[in-house]
Amino acid sequence: MRRLQALVLAAVLAVSVSGCKVMQRISEESYRNAVTDGVVAELKKRDIRLKARPTCRTPKTGDTVRVSCTARTKAGQPVVVAGTARDADSAHPVEDYTVTVAGRQVLDQGCLGLGCS
Repeated sequence: MRRLQALVLAAVLAVSVSGCKVMQRISEESYRNAVTDGVVAELKKRDIRLKARPTCRTPKTGDTVRVSCTARTKAGQPVVVAGTARDADSAHPVEDYTVTVAGRQVLDQGCLGLGCS
């Protein structure tokens, strides 16, 4: 999952530099999907189930790629995800993800999903 995210992030930055709006939207959507998959997997490991997949957005923020997501647990509690990736166009991007459930932090780590420890 981490390698996938690195590749997707590199594609997002490469496309944004080239100015191709269609490819940029596709790359951003791929990154949001990777983050969503990772969040679902991480919460499942913690026995937290969601009503539906998180809804994510990637606001324009310059060199740092940011993602923010929201969801609800099956019990109705709000879930908030905040993530950043610096040096996304490099071989070793620096990622950070924080997930809260009902205002309580349940995750703060540098990767999400498969292969993440």
